[in-house]
Amino acid sequence: MARSADTMELGEAEIRKHYPAALSLLEGFDHSPRIARPDAAAAPARERSPGIGGRRAFRSTTPGLVTRRTARTEGVRLIERIEGGDDDPLVSPLQASLLAALRRALAIALAVAEHYAERTALADLKRANLEGALPPARQQEFAELLVAEALVTAQVFASATAFHLAAHLPEQSVEVGEVEEFLTENNQLALHGLLWELDRDLVAHGSSDAARVATVAAFAEQVMDKTAARAASAGRLEPFTSASWRVAESGFTVQGFAPARAARSTQLTMTFKKPHEVVGNHIAKYQAMRLAKMLMAYDFNRRLNPFAELGGFIFTFMGDGKPGTGKTTLIQMMAGLIHDYCQVAGYPFRYQNLSTDNIDSYQGKSGQNAKAFIDTILDPSVIGFGTIDDIDQLAGKRGDRQSSAGQLEITAVLMESFAGANTVVRGNCTFGMFSNYPENVDDALRQRAGARFLVDGPQSREDYIDILHLLMGKNHDIPLGNHDLYANQEIKRAVARSFEAHARPHEEGLARVFEQVHAQVGALDTIARLGTYLKAIQEADPRFTGRAIKNITDAVKVRAMDFELPDEWMEEPEPFLFQPYERKLAMIEELRRPITTEMVVQEINRYADSEFRYADKSDEAAIEAMVRDLVRQQEARRRFAGGDG
Repeated sequence: MARSADTMELGEAEIRKHYPAALSLLEGFDHSPRIARPDAAAAPARERSPGIGGRRAFRSTTPGLVTRRTARTEGVRLIERIEGGDDDPLVSPLQASLLAALRRALAIALAVAEHYAERTALADLKRANLEGALPPARQQEFAELLVAEALVTAQVFASATAFHLAAHLPEQSVEVGEVEEFLTENNQLALHGLLWELDRDLVAHGSSDAARVATVAAFAEQVMDKTAARAASAGRLEPFTSASWRVAESGFTVQGFAPARAARSTQLTMTFKKPHEVVGNHIAKYQAMRLAKMLMAYDFNRRLNPFAELGGFIFTFMGDGKPGTGKTTLIQMMAGLIHDYCQVAGYPFRYQNLSTDNIDSYQGKSGQNAKAFIDTILDPSVIGFGTIDDIDQLAGKRGDRQSSAGQLEITAVLMESFAGANTVVRGNCTFGMFSNYPENVDDALRQRAGARFLVDGPQSREDYIDILHLLMGKNHDIPLGNHDLYANQEIKRAVARSFEAHARPHEEGLARVFEQVHAQVGALDTIARLGTYLKAIQEADPRFTGRAIKNITDAVKVRAMDFELPDEWMEEPEPFLFQPYERKLAMIEELRRPITTEMVVQEINRYADSEFRYADKSDEAAIEAMVRDLVRQQEARRRFAGGDG
């Protein structure tokens, strides 16, 4: 999403004027829980200086908004809670960072709430209310605006807290559960309820400095989820959601109810591979190399990639092939290329793999893990590459009794994230699904892969010589012999051969359909004849739906972008990476190729070949399973009839 033209800068003076109010909230106040049940086991924070009062009683400054006392009043003193968690009389660096983040987040939230009040009638209505001159006809409007301001305050506080703690997050994670004391009568009461609940969470989970940071970060995530859900049905939020705010000093941004994430790179420990070390797999290697460069065209100011706007961006792809054909090597090559390009440009890069470790026995936890993985890679402030290796083991196939509840949760999250109603493709990230057995992947999830990479490994004699030489290393004196080393891996020539090979289908079932249509209508050189071919494929395989057509047309558009971004554009950031968005768009459009019927036929055959290949394998696997069951039943009947023990 492009940054709104209504972006406003939040100056330091605006934020710091709210520091005293933020500090007062952290020092102490009284709160009577309204929704959540008080925890009798919650011990009060140990005071640093006994004998000196640590609480401040809260009296609402908004006349007419009386706070009902439905439970005993509890003192909330977060400074003492965080500093008094151990016996060290000195404040630790992590404690200081946590308190500074909370004070900063509270001040930013109050500053944005003040902006919201000025952009609406709320500021005037507050003044009229204090003077006792609020017209009865506007009381409903006043109440609705107060609720909206409370939601704005809660969202910005949680988002700013998560943002400023990002650099201090420990490896451990904490589950704090749903936020219960979520009050929206006004923004001050909202902060009281949230900080009361945070204090309770720190009692339950904050056994160490690292655990306290993890607890506050988890709490912030829960608040953002709750606020977004409540905002979906609340009114008078358009002045907030249609604008955006930016804190220049830290880069923190407020854009509606979308969480702001700190632009942190992940530390990669994998072994990167160079393109010449990927032997065979020519189309997959070529598309991976191009996609790595496409990602670098992303514009962080507009939060959009010109390739995504022009229609040639690969958001999701599936790489399938037999075991040992090079899927892991392909991942290492692509991650290495993106990492190196980001190093040149100074862009933050995140790589993450969703593995079987993310399947959890607790209900809903697997889905949460998958959602966290998606959100980490989608973060518009970074360049992201997410992989799902062995997706046939990770994501369950609906209707398969062997699929666990956790696997089905992951399938649902991936389907919604890759092609759901709320999916937005900005062009800053891509997701790769890899499998040795793609026929075991749910049909609907598999069709959400916009591109197909057949990872078939070395094929020719030259490929096998190249890979043997590569893997033998240098600690030998065996001569190479009569061979032009790596000549067969010359990418453009190899890719041209691979694409030309798809002028006709490879799978037997699809080849019969192709011959039948070709005999019926002749050469596939018009839209009508190409459509006839597509309909014939659908009649042969009902799973070939409209989504398949979309994936094919997307692949054709990618072919129209079938050009290499010049290497010099990646070696230095000024010629391309640091250019304004409109200039990047114009530079890419100059390189775009026209679409031809040959491209369309080749992409139809490539995609349909993969679907027929998956269907054949899936059907064969099902038949073999039924045969094994029948054989077992027959043997059981024989033993039962013969009385065998």
